[in-house]
Amino acid sequence: MLSSSFSALSSSCCSSYLSPLSPALRNRTVSVHLLHRTRPINGGCLTIRTTSSVRCLATMSAAERIKVHNPIVEMDGDPFLRDEMTRVIWRMIKEKLIFPYLDLDIKYFDLGLPNRDATDDNVTVESAEATLRLLHYCIMPLASPPTKWYNVAVKCATITPDEARVKEFNLKSMWRSPNGTIRNILNGTVFREPILCQNIPRIVTGWKKPICIGRHAFGDQYRATDMIVKGSGKLKMVFVPEDGGAPTELDVYEFKGTGIALSMYNVDESIRAFAESSMSMAFAKRWPLYLSTKNTILKKYDGRYEHRLIDDMVAYALKSDGGYVWACKNYDGDVQSDFLAQGFGSLGLMTSVLLSSDGKTLEAEAAHGTVTRHFRLYQKGEETSTNSIASIFAWTRGLEHRAKLDKHEQLLEFVQKLELACIETVEFGKMTKDLALLIHGPKVSRDLYLSTEEFIDAVAQNLKDKIQSSSSH
Repeated sequence: MLSSSFSALSSSCCSSYLSPLSPALRNRTVSVHLLHRTRPINGGCLTIRTTSSVRCLATMSAAERIKVHNPIVEMDGDPFLRDEMTRVIWRMIKEKLIFPYLDLDIKYFDLGLPNRDATDDNVTVESAEATLRLLHYCIMPLASPPTKWYNVAVKCATITPDEARVKEFNLKSMWRSPNGTIRNILNGTVFREPILCQNIPRIVTGWKKPICIGRHAFGDQYRATDMIVKGSGKLKMVFVPEDGGAPTELDVYEFKGTGIALSMYNVDESIRAFAESSMSMAFAKRWPLYLSTKNTILKKYDGRYEHRLIDDMVAYALKSDGGYVWACKNYDGDVQSDFLAQGFGSLGLMTSVLLSSDGKTLEAEAAHGTVTRHFRLYQKGEETSTNSIASIFAWTRGLEHRAKLDKHEQLLEFVQKLELACIETVEFGKMTKDLALLIHGPKVSRDLYLSTEEFIDAVAQNLKDKIQSSSSH
């Protein structure tokens, strides 16, 4: 009885996900991972993951498409609601730039707000864990369940709900940032780097080479405990050793009235992972590596590192010509990566990857948010001109890592062609409005930029021409 219920549930979900089928999804095998809640059993609530494959008709022969040897994890939004502009773009990228050329096994996780709410945000945790390994869900535990490492994930921009979003989506809770959850599980470093197009002017004109920001993606403000102090009293910090030793108690401040307080932390295991990731990235690029901290103020928190004072580092960055890896603490990396993006031209021209300390596991995402303002126009049927380059590069950087792990030269060549197709399309003068504004100023006319879909179509045509040209030689 349970088996038949699961089969019916699986069949229903897969048909909903893939119907109606776009041409690019035909002849595709897609593993769909969804969490479903059934009626309570023995007073509890059973949560079941179903994994199913759906095979459809072909537009390209299997021989023409590149077989990707191992799966990747996809962290997406709700396939039905399309609740933000980036999901509209994400779908176009898959249909026009990825699926027509790759025979790719995707392990799909829905990180849309409705599903995160329905699963108490467990789906976010499970998507990160699946990036590290394949999890098998069954009613009875297996004696020795098989495991397989995926090591690669691509992630669409997601929503971190505020009070307005809680009301809009009728959420049970104001769920934490999915990026923070994923980063804490993968325990790596977020690296952000500009995508250089020769015709896009740079605000910092001296930057001739890229600068790669490495952000320690664990702890500090993002795992802090804060509070509102409602009156006079003494604030203390207490550490109680697990081995039963004497507690350490420090007086922090004696309040004479209302105020605020904050406690934050980090752990040596994550700090070492941050150091190893940063050194691995710098070594791979053959670039110098700098770490910036504020040890003049945080003498113990920041005092153990070989570093450069962040004040000096910001000044150096503005005067330099680029070509180095800049390792930052969590909040500093958040701020400086946006500073870097604007200095090079646009947040829409930034790559963003989370790399584990051993260099094996990578999660790639767009550096920007969900572009809500454009989505409201899209909902009204109005034209949008949203830059998709960062989302395209989320796919290419994930697939590039897959190719390097698998030693798959053909896949690596495809990734390089797709990235070059993006850059050349902009350099040929075909771009979205945000980039046209940088070149032509605030009164840019409509004939100087493309709509959201027109730009992706232009990249798709450029990619098609490159692939046909290389196959004819």
